[in-house]
Amino acid sequence: MKNRAENKPARHREIALIRDFNRFYTRQIGLLQEGLLASPFSLTEVRVMYELSQRTDSTASELAAVLGVNHGYLSRILRRFQSLGLIQKVRSKTDGRQLLLTLTGKGRRAYAPLDARANSEIDLLLKDLSTEEVRHLLDAAQTIRRLLSAKASENRAYILRPPQPGDYGWVVGAHGELYSREYAWNDEIEKLAAEIVAKYLESFDAKFDCCWIAESEGQPVGCVFVMKESSTVAKLRLLLVSPRARGLGIGSRLVSECIRFARQAGYKQLKLWTQNSLSDARKIYQKHGFELVEQQPHHSFGHDLLGEHWELQL
Repeated sequence: MKNRAENKPARHREIALIRDFNRFYTRQIGLLQEGLLASPFSLTEVRVMYELSQRTDSTASELAAVLGVNHGYLSRILRRFQSLGLIQKVRSKTDGRQLLLTLTGKGRRAYAPLDARANSEIDLLLKDLSTEEVRHLLDAAQTIRRLLSAKASENRAYILRPPQPGDYGWVVGAHGELYSREYAWNDEIEKLAAEIVAKYLESFDAKFDCCWIAESEGQPVGCVFVMKESSTVAKLRLLLVSPRARGLGIGSRLVSECIRFARQAGYKQLKLWTQNSLSDARKIYQKHGFELVEQQPHHSFGHDLLGEHWELQL
């Protein structure tokens, strides 16, 4: 069976569609105008200004790497900016061989209206779209970025944050989708996740209960809950990391946060229930000092499974 790269007619069509999208999008955001944002600056020049506006100092090599541009081309832009008084070069105090670049006051005043105009033009693009349509657009943009950056996934950043509106529904749906796809579990897992989330919301006490959502590139990619069982015992529940975010250490970080929170809350023991077949999760629990205390065969989620109870003394 030929792969997609070897199927030349299909690949030619894919290339044509992507080029057509590129032409559409560059026209939509005005990249074909002589000066970007009705300014005397090119797209690359405005991008250089943007990067300098986000940093207190930067070297030419760092800028070239971030922008993916030729050093000679960047040098010409920087010389033009310096002649216009938009940037200044200061020798590094820690490494005399390096020249640090910063926007001058004039440079920041030149960039500020461009930044505001860019925001206004994007706002204009979105103004006739519904909230749902904007969400679909942002999801599509994140999908494009994620797929084209897949080879650099190990460098993706993520944050842990409290749940926001919509996150609890994501937790339930993500459990149903992931366990169905990877383990062929039936909808009992989604029902169980929904029951756990409902119980968490009904009995939530900020002193004894907590939930973390892992987010990467604007999308939830992981979750975990700590829930009170008694005054001295808490349960770790619903640990999950999306397949596209694996390899970033999110699962281990989520478990670490659970342990830290449980200790601060005054719990003496942290318990969890998992399955023998969930090997990646078991490795994380072992790494953090959890001990397997009981195994029980059971039939759940459409399969015969070996359930496991793990405990950590805090």
